[in-house]
Amino acid sequence: MCSQVADMLRDGSTIVSSEGRDMIDPRVRSMLALGAPAILVGIAAALILLVVVLAANLLQHFLWQSLPSLMGATANTWWWILGVMTFTGLAVGLVVRYVPGHAGPDPATVSLFGAPTAIGILPSLALALILALAGGVSLGPENPIIAIIVGLTVAIGARLMPRVAAKGWVMLAAAGTIGAMFGTPVAAALLFSEMVGGDKDTPIWDSLFAPLVAAGAGALTMSQFEEMDFSLPIDPYLHPTLGDIGLGMLVALAAIAIGMAAVWLFPRMHRLFNAIGHPVLILTLGGFLLGLLGIWGGPITMFKGLAEMKTLANSAGQLSASTLAVIVVIKLVAVLISATCGFRGGRIFPMVFVGVAFGLFVHQLFPAVPMALAIACSVLGFTLVVTRDGWLSLFMGAIMIPGIELLPLLCVVILPAWLVLAGRSEMLIKETGAGKT
Repeated sequence: MCSQVADMLRDGSTIVSSEGRDMIDPRVRSMLALGAPAILVGIAAALILLVVVLAANLLQHFLWQSLPSLMGATANTWWWILGVMTFTGLAVGLVVRYVPGHAGPDPATVSLFGAPTAIGILPSLALALILALAGGVSLGPENPIIAIIVGLTVAIGARLMPRVAAKGWVMLAAAGTIGAMFGTPVAAALLFSEMVGGDKDTPIWDSLFAPLVAAGAGALTMSQFEEMDFSLPIDPYLHPTLGDIGLGMLVALAAIAIGMAAVWLFPRMHRLFNAIGHPVLILTLGGFLLGLLGIWGGPITMFKGLAEMKTLANSAGQLSASTLAVIVVIKLVAVLISATCGFRGGRIFPMVFVGVAFGLFVHQLFPAVPMALAIACSVLGFTLVVTRDGWLSLFMGAIMIPGIELLPLLCVVILPAWLVLAGRSEMLIKETGAGKT
């Protein structure tokens, strides 16, 4: 998923310049040199994330709660949903077309990590992200916020501490952001451990030392302001059985089959949107289509999905299997439209919502499948499709469910899922000349 970051992690010798190289052991020098900066970067990453999320939440409250009441509408009124979503598309389109920096590259071509973004692009990217999050677009903050924090960290770090190479700053910024975003350094540890291999000369813990410090600082800082609790309000899974392994595998494979259908549609929808040629028109149309989906599915199928998945789990007992199936389809189509028409945002969090909805659907259709098992395995499958990262998929599946009893089972369930996806297409446009929305 991130060959560039993998190279950074493996090449520990490039993190610090050659000045004073012979004074202490190179391994210890690299770790010590990045220890204090790692703490500062982790704290800064959490604060930047908080500012962006707060700005988006304030605008969201205005658009969906304060303003509708002044207009004789509610957040569920059909014409309000259509109007706000269309206006959001227009606003983001204007940012992409006319604001300096143009909100960065086409998001359909960008993975979770990438090369540092030029600092001149970051204000427009942040504005496009805030508008999309507040307006109800079915994307999360992960890709743009990582790009923003990495770009700022590299630009500022190079000035304040030129002895630390750019690669080191990228590592710290990415880890600090992930730690803050998930409220724990575990996610960062899992992600980076998949990208680096230890050996007798450079143990894996040496390479992970500074990123884990940054991730821990980011998580601790975030915990002072906001509780990052992803677990759903459902009964925990307490009694693993051998039979549940087979059921879990079937749920995960079914989720992967649906997810791969979306992967097949991804480049085709991207080409259709980009055939229009003008980002303002493309994004306005995308917003209009998202508005139609929002009218059909309601606010629960909109936004990034974190709060909505808990609402869905709370009300699952009152929803039929057919209703849950409709929610799965609407949200999946909304993610495809959002990601292929040019809205800035990440695909992980809304796809986790799809996983929760599909897991609830499976349990409703087949009550013998425990709800916690169905949700965890479904989330694992959809996350695996969108990220192709085994550790992150295990992490997301596990944190959805109270307790850790499911984790050993998920470690087995992921094996056939990983084999099925090996070598398959990804939800990513890799052509360098693909659309420039």
